[in-house]
Amino acid sequence: MGRAYEYRKARKFKRWGMMAKTFTKIGKDIALAVKSGGPDPTTNGRLRAIIQNARAANMPKENVDRAIKRAVSKEQEDYKEITYEGYGPHGIAIVVETATDNINRTVANLRSYFSKCGGALGTSGMLDFMFDRKSVFRIPAGTIDLDELELEMIDFGADEISLDEEAEQIVIYGEFTAFGAIQKHLEEKGYELKQAEFERIPNDTKELTEEESADLEKLLEKIEEDEDVLNVFHNMR
Repeated sequence: MGRAYEYRKARKFKRWGMMAKTFTKIGKDIALAVKSGGPDPTTNGRLRAIIQNARAANMPKENVDRAIKRAVSKEQEDYKEITYEGYGPHGIAIVVETATDNINRTVANLRSYFSKCGGALGTSGMLDFMFDRKSVFRIPAGTIDLDELELEMIDFGADEISLDEEAEQIVIYGEFTAFGAIQKHLEEKGYELKQAEFERIPNDTKELTEEESADLEKLLEKIEEDEDVLNVFHNMR
């Protein structure tokens, strides 16, 4: 796992290239976090992590505060988190995480994207066995010893730690259910959280030719441009 799957980062940066789209996504994340855990980041770990992600994306503090206030107001749309699964061209498994206030619109759009690009939207849960859902944290590398950090974090649910030399960051992978414990420990120890999120890591990847990859890219771009889509995961190598 680890470095072998850091390719996801490049896709995410490409998708988040437009600042407005990034801020819109974070705004939805804030709304969902406030709905599930309240507007106080000191008692809502998920909200606290999203606020840190907003800082990393250079989202102005006033935008974050406005999103939190909106989330507790009657003006806030009632977003629902729904995950869709299907197969793209050449048998590539795709998982799409969405936050939507109109399920009919979202599923119709996704079905259209898959169909037009030679894929098919499937049923919920059909790809669960192909992906592991993980908690992922990124902290500045600095002078941290990886081996010592791994020994320190294993008791809190971390199962792999790797160094992203290009970004000068340490990437910590943990079980999905360990998010809160890992986050709490990192904060208590004074580590700077650059990013904290959930990812779906494929258990096995499939290699495509250049032409086949281009076919898949067309579908992924359509999905990622949809305003209801939060994250897209696949098993193309």
